[in-house]
Amino acid sequence: MEHDLANWKPILPAEAQEIMEEATVLWWVAGGWAIDLFVGRQTRAHGDLDILVLRRDQLVVQHHLYGWELYAADPPGGLRPWQPGESLARGIHDIWCRRGPAEPWAFQLMLAEDDGEEWFFRRNRRIRGRISTLGSRNREGIPFVAPEVQLLYKAKGLTEQDRADFAIVAPLLGDRAKAWLLSALMQTYPEGHEWIEKLSARQGGAQR
Repeated sequence: MEHDLANWKPILPAEAQEIMEEATVLWWVAGGWAIDLFVGRQTRAHGDLDILVLRRDQLVVQHHLYGWELYAADPPGGLRPWQPGESLARGIHDIWCRRGPAEPWAFQLMLAEDDGEEWFFRRNRRIRGRISTLGSRNREGIPFVAPEVQLLYKAKGLTEQDRADFAIVAPLLGDRAKAWLLSALMQTYPEGHEWIEKLSARQGGAQR
């Protein structure tokens, strides 16, 4: 089935809160909007909006979004309908959501891995943390992924937007968050990563 993948009219974080407020699961705004919710202002344009939920809660969320068109991004086959009651395997972590077949895409549902009380990074299972520390809330009560966690996910692509997000967020991170991100990057990219050098320089400057 062919889809217009460029036909996006993303919702805003406040709309995500309205859609998800009755859901009986944890959820967080992710991606670039998570960065902006942490900063407290919109720093750039956003082509989409991501909502992160735990993989264990996927069917609860699917039921909550009854009436929406939900398509799993199933590599390498592209988008396919997410069938009612279907538990998506770990290789699938992205679901595109729209209100109807003629409607633009509104948001992406992202699945985070967990094992009990902890979430773990899908690219390196050793990197993990308590689910209670995966995100925070802004003054309006909108939950968002913690900035150090979001930067870890952004570190792979290193688009111009990713680099801009890092430049904005890195100076605002507390010592604990900065140390966590530095350690996670060093574990994931032992051959080196441009953010490792920048974070190390910031830490060194703070210690002098």
